[in-house]
Amino acid sequence: MDGIQERTAEQELPYNVFAKACPSRGTLEHVTGRWGGLTLGALYEGPLRFNELRRRVDGVSEKMLSQTLHALERDGLVHREAQPTNPPRVDYELTPLGRDVAERLLSLIHFVEGRMDDVLAARAHYDTTRGAL
Repeated sequence: MDGIQERTAEQELPYNVFAKACPSRGTLEHVTGRWGGLTLGALYEGPLRFNELRRRVDGVSEKMLSQTLHALERDGLVHREAQPTNPPRVDYELTPLGRDVAERLLSLIHFVEGRMDDVLAARAHYDTTRGAL
């Protein structure tokens, strides 16, 4: 493509994650960030209460999980259901859009997990040839 065709193709895209001001960039960050991806993956298994989710996503702080859930809820990926009980019960589950995103994300997660032997070998080779950091 020449320069004119490239600009025309870019202008036809309603959203462009590579553009700094594009709102899709924020959603991509929420989905692919450390806690967002793990939260979506955990909720793919079914609805969870906050503390169940926190136990499932090992290592996340209460504050970070809360912030992550708020961002994912705002993006329409997670639904928060508060039950009027005493004590209050709050469940989180994926929306249909969240399920679609989580499926794609889990595909990547499973791919990475399946290739960890290769990753670990590459790390060992790198550390051997370049010195451990």
